[in-house]
Amino acid sequence: MGITNSNKEVSVSTVECGGSFNITLSLAAEPDITSNPADIVLLLDRSTSMAGSALTSLKAGALRFIEVIDEATDGSLNGSIGGGTRIGIVSYADTAVQDVPLTTSVATLNNAVNALVAGGGTNQADAFTKALALFDATSSNQKIMVLFTDGNSTVGADPAAAADAAKDAGAVIYVIGLEGENGLDIDALSEWASEPVTAYLTVTPDGEALDELFERLAENIVNTGATGIVIRDVINPCFSIVSLSSPTKGVATLIGNTSVEWRINELGVTASEGASLTFTVEHTGTCTGEIEVNESVIYSDNEGNIVTFPSPVITLDCGTVITEPCPEPVSITVSGCNETVEIDAGNIVLGSLGRIVQLDVTLQNVCPNKRVALAVMLTETDAEGNEYQRGMKTLVIPAQGFESCRDVTVRCIKFVIPEELDASEPDGVFCNTRTFNARILANYIDAGFTCCGTDGE
Repeated sequence: MGITNSNKEVSVSTVECGGSFNITLSLAAEPDITSNPADIVLLLDRSTSMAGSALTSLKAGALRFIEVIDEATDGSLNGSIGGGTRIGIVSYADTAVQDVPLTTSVATLNNAVNALVAGGGTNQADAFTKALALFDATSSNQKIMVLFTDGNSTVGADPAAAADAAKDAGAVIYVIGLEGENGLDIDALSEWASEPVTAYLTVTPDGEALDELFERLAENIVNTGATGIVIRDVINPCFSIVSLSSPTKGVATLIGNTSVEWRINELGVTASEGASLTFTVEHTGTCTGEIEVNESVIYSDNEGNIVTFPSPVITLDCGTVITEPCPEPVSITVSGCNETVEIDAGNIVLGSLGRIVQLDVTLQNVCPNKRVALAVMLTETDAEGNEYQRGMKTLVIPAQGFESCRDVTVRCIKFVIPEELDASEPDGVFCNTRTFNARILANYIDAGFTCCGTDGE
């Protein structure tokens, strides 16, 4: 079957500036079904929440899956699955129904898929139980379940126990989750999937992605496992790789601070097999907000499997950042061979030859919905420790709208320091070493206190 699933996950959804998190790459592979026939049961969720485009995409993906198996097992689209491989269908809502026992008839399978109608709750446990009952315990065929669901279990027994019973009977379970309005219980899905979970569990964001997932899964079935696997993962330059764990299969090598190469000699050649690699990265760049973890992931193997990896997004929480704006630039154009250009750059006051001192200030534990008045006073000291005023800035820091108190960073508070006011007694030396002191005051503007008989304004 080749590579049947590929995944890339991050251990957290949000990390603070300078924080670290884990990235896990994973693969699952199955042997060639022409020489290693399989009994495959599709477990298809047809609960009420599947109504509309989700069910349409599910049908399209399942039909394409069946079509590719048909062609792969005997080399032609003749309406009959060959090589000893069979497919069955279990659909479920309040209860599960064995729509099609294991069969080689493509028409029977297609008719069952096209007849699916959404309605009712979600009984995952009954789906596993009815699917397991379709397998022939005396058959030497591989036993594979492909479960699709778009929601949490709402009726029935504990699905984990039913999934464990299927795995104990030798079944490999792929779980595909569609993340809809009602959300997904990722922990529950992880309990049901075969190990390593990241190789056998995939969550898609919408129906279109679901259709593509079934398509990719089907296209890889024509291959026989995978050999000579090489994966080169390059992460976003906002991060650096700080540690690399040993993969469950193969060898991984760190290449620089942002790249990992993972090599596996063979995977899934004689039986269903998964592999995973975990490494730890640290935020080292200046980027904030929602950042894609991937720079690129390149996959290759000897069989030419078509393998892509998702690009997870992580939120970098660097607190609220406020930057004093830079002055507006004055546009200057030099035409042709003009040797001189005259331009009016506007009125610039209190300026002379000198330097710019730029400060960043972090206000700690600023509570929500409260503005802050900030004052920064700059002085210069001479050799005797005498201080001389060099300027003061007062700023109003807008209220932050998060639910809890948090640090607020104010960046780029600029002071222009003329050379003619150098207090270090340079004796005519230009750009001498100078020493400054900064004093900072801050208080809430919106304190919530009012005196008797006043409105506090």
